[in-house]
Amino acid sequence: MCLAIPAKVLEVQGDVAKVDFGQKIVRDVNVMLVEAHVGEYVLVHAGYAIQVIDQEAAEETLRLWEEILKYDEG
Repeated sequence: MCLAIPAKVLEVQGDVAKVDFGQKIVRDVNVMLVEAHVGEYVLVHAGYAIQVIDQEAAEETLRLWEEILKYDEG
């Protein structure tokens, strides 16, 4: 099973973008597979952005992740 997490692109320099996963989690990911721009959302899998997605889909997915994590905490 593959798992990809949405993240907002904060900056792009060449094939590397700084992205925000929310909750103050910012990481560098490789964007060589997509054409990502600042302000867009990408799906990240294993350190690579694999798809650009719209803001509504990204925010809904992030909301669902928060619910899952809260449920898991008990």
